[in-house]
Amino acid sequence: MIFWSIMIEIAKTLIDFILHLEKHLDALIQTYDVWVYLILFLIIFLETGLVITPILPGDSLLFAIGAFAARGSLDVTLSIALLTVAAISGDALNYTIGSFFGHKIIEHPKLPIKKEHITKTHEFYEKYGGKTIIIARFIPIVRTFAPFVAGIGDMTYRKFFTYNVVGGVLWIFGFILLGFFFGNLPMVKSNFKLVILGIIILSIMPGIVEYIRAKRKK
Repeated sequence: MIFWSIMIEIAKTLIDFILHLEKHLDALIQTYDVWVYLILFLIIFLETGLVITPILPGDSLLFAIGAFAARGSLDVTLSIALLTVAAISGDALNYTIGSFFGHKIIEHPKLPIKKEHITKTHEFYEKYGGKTIIIARFIPIVRTFAPFVAGIGDMTYRKFFTYNVVGGVLWIFGFILLGFFFGNLPMVKSNFKLVILGIIILSIMPGIVEYIRAKRKK
């Protein structure tokens, strides 16, 4: 009970952080100055590196970082460089964990890992093969489980590394530059919360579509 109470509180905090991303990111920058880069690095690293943290913000955070970089609050080059490293190294860690401890983690009764997430990721592999690592970068939840499942499966690290680097670069560059060029347009800036929600909805739509298709097939 205590564990799930803590998880619920964490989830509430994360939801509040995502819904008020602009306000919270501005507060982080003002409070921690240059150390905010380390905080952002850790968020992206943990979201991609641990199967127990798939609910951390990814796409929406990167868009917001790009918008703040355009305002001069963050350095866009440094942000892209650091977070690309975070995304690639996070997936590498996740692959390693899956490779050595994957089956034990899945079967552990006390870890908050839903087996349907693992199953869904396996289905992505069956459909897209190794390109799943690249495609999954743009799909929340699947993004976190894809490298873990790759580690459990028979994908060699050399093959995984190539997809990992390509996917990480495309994801970080894509969303940060999207925020950099469009995040401060008057219409976007005045409706920033709605834009963030829109990004989240668009991000999870592929997963919803695949889920509906799988249900219909059954």
